[in-house]
Amino acid sequence: MSNYCNICHKKCNVDRENGRLGRCGAENKIKIAKYYLHPFEEPLISGKKGSGTIFFTGCALRCVFCQNYELSRNTRGKTITPSQLADIFKKLEDMGAHNINLVTPSHYANEIIKAFEIYTPKIPVVYNTHGYEDIETLKKLDKYISVYLPDLKWFNPEVSKRYTGLSDYFEVASNAVKFMMNSKKTVIENGLMKSGVIVRHLILPLCSNDSVEIIKWFSENKINEPYFSLMAQYTPFGDIEKYPELKRKITKKEYGRALNAIENYDISDCFIQDLTSSKEEYIPSWDF
Repeated sequence: MSNYCNICHKKCNVDRENGRLGRCGAENKIKIAKYYLHPFEEPLISGKKGSGTIFFTGCALRCVFCQNYELSRNTRGKTITPSQLADIFKKLEDMGAHNINLVTPSHYANEIIKAFEIYTPKIPVVYNTHGYEDIETLKKLDKYISVYLPDLKWFNPEVSKRYTGLSDYFEVASNAVKFMMNSKKTVIENGLMKSGVIVRHLILPLCSNDSVEIIKWFSENKINEPYFSLMAQYTPFGDIEKYPELKRKITKKEYGRALNAIENYDISDCFIQDLTSSKEEYIPSWDF
């Protein structure tokens, strides 16, 4: 296997094995900042006991407003081996987790597969991603994944370029979401998702046009009964000094426009966050 990394769609082609850093900012060794029973995912994921969530460091998307900024910029965390990650899978199972929830795992895909080869969890595995995924990488991971939990952040290429430097975000992410929906048919047992897709969209200040377009796209492209999750939790965070529009929470008008789109496009299998969910208390504290 080549050391040159092209795991995500950015295809940096850097030698991470020898310390070269690509867009994600990560070396080849797995680095995590926390694992625990997370109570604040969608009800089908967190259930009553919590989702066995593992937060990986580094990120190829690098949103300027990231609420997990220390993680996405890879400035903190603990390095572990695939064997240690497999042990974490087991530990979370023993803690009563409803699932294993991999948060922003894409750039460690090869090492995560090694962990799955050591130990395959007996509970569903959730792939919790920003959406900017390479299809070939998803194909390698797919047999280990039960539930896809992707973001679909922006429709307008100028907006995604402003906040990430990537004008092709929607093209790449929408194709990845289509792959996920084609792969997993929704199965729900005892109030928990055992298989399926939940597409997340975070409403952002001055981006209600994107919210409407993404909701419309979802309504026209959904396959295998996926769920939609409309998120209102945007909290000013990250490196937003040069982005004055991001220094406030969303307005009732922006929130209402997204709600109207959900109704107008008849999306019934949907989770909707209340406008009061925009609180820093929902941002985890990091262990490592």
